[in-house]
Amino acid sequence: MLIRIPASRARPLLANMLRQALACAHAGRALRRSLRKDGDHLTIGRRRYDLRDFERIVVVGAGKAAATMARAIEPILGRHLDGGVVVVKYGHGLPTTRIAVVEAGHPLPDRAGLMAARRIMKLVTGLTARDLLIVLLSGGASSLMPAPVSGVTLGDKQRVTEQLLRCGASIAEVNTVRKHLSNLKGGRLAALSDARIVTLILSDVIGDQLSAIGSGPTANDSTTYDDAIQCLRRHGLWSSAPRSVRRHLIRGVDGRLTETPKPGATPFRRVQHEIIGNNAMALAALIATARAAGWRTLLLPPFTKDARKAGMEMGRMAKRILMRRPLPRPCCVMAGGETTVTVTGSGKGGRAQEFALAAAKAVAGLRGVYIAAVATDGTDGPTDAAGALVSGETSSRAKAMGLDLNAALSRNDSYRALKRLNCHITTGPTGTNVNDLYLAFVF
Repeated sequence: MLIRIPASRARPLLANMLRQALACAHAGRALRRSLRKDGDHLTIGRRRYDLRDFERIVVVGAGKAAATMARAIEPILGRHLDGGVVVVKYGHGLPTTRIAVVEAGHPLPDRAGLMAARRIMKLVTGLTARDLLIVLLSGGASSLMPAPVSGVTLGDKQRVTEQLLRCGASIAEVNTVRKHLSNLKGGRLAALSDARIVTLILSDVIGDQLSAIGSGPTANDSTTYDDAIQCLRRHGLWSSAPRSVRRHLIRGVDGRLTETPKPGATPFRRVQHEIIGNNAMALAALIATARAAGWRTLLLPPFTKDARKAGMEMGRMAKRILMRRPLPRPCCVMAGGETTVTVTGSGKGGRAQEFALAAAKAVAGLRGVYIAAVATDGTDGPTDAAGALVSGETSSRAKAMGLDLNAALSRNDSYRALKRLNCHITTGPTGTNVNDLYLAFVF
């Protein structure tokens, strides 16, 4: 993988750290670490399956890393595999032999995703108790596998999804709404057939909550129709949400619709969930690489707040380290997470880039300070950048160029500002998706 990072004192170490973290969290490697094949027997976690017991073995899935996972599992299952379908973001597809790979829209669902979801539903519905269904799940699955309920169109789901994403709603809130507008999310995929199910998960959710990853298509769901309504009300979206969405959610609250399957429901007795990779694995690799290079390290709690506030917080931490609190130099401060962005402007950017631009303001004028923010899937928002690297000199360079960082932030235009400043980090599709990585280097 070619990782492009702006020239700086931090580049050699940062490049090595990212290379090791992305390799550790790579979906293919993570899957191969988690599965062990011995003849006709497949061991997944603590469970052992005799593949001869099943009439059919089918693989379905969705997420930015789903093609990487599909490519890795094909040779493991070999002749036992009967085929399958996975859905990935445009540009993240890979050649496979038995499992069809469909590219679709993310973060907004599109018709390609809708048609792929229908293929998956048809395939799964035909399975029986004599079959094994393997579900490959990674971040992005919620958007890539849209299956709107009757009366709600794809356009309606696109509109309410965009509203939620632009207002800064958390991923848990977005998924609460999406689960109650879907025929697949919130455990409904598991309820489509009587097959044994194994869900292999590359987690993009801090804490690895099963119901939140990809909106939990094979996991029980404790949220309700009323919770979905309250999410929309909390963000001032209830009155502007599509009428069909409001009508459906109200019918659910009134008890005229079936709720998503709850904890203890019958379908989940035949489901095994296995987390094969997550943000913690990537962070562990970052820490090990930095320490091997002789750097002191400090791991912060995950960032889940507004991207600008998180970037400012990382900048303030760098200032404290310059005063030898809490660590002597050289040191590297790290955090994982997934921040939010409230979109009020018409610019272009992503949460990692917004974090970096805010951090650049916080460390303005500080020598020997560098801050990086990177989306592990290689695409931060609707851009070709994975993130950005800024320093104590970034603000002064922007001023010399006549570039107003405050204005760029107010327009949510971090991409164009960072591109002019030559601060972008690019990787292309990485074959993984385990949240974001935030780093501060203090020399």
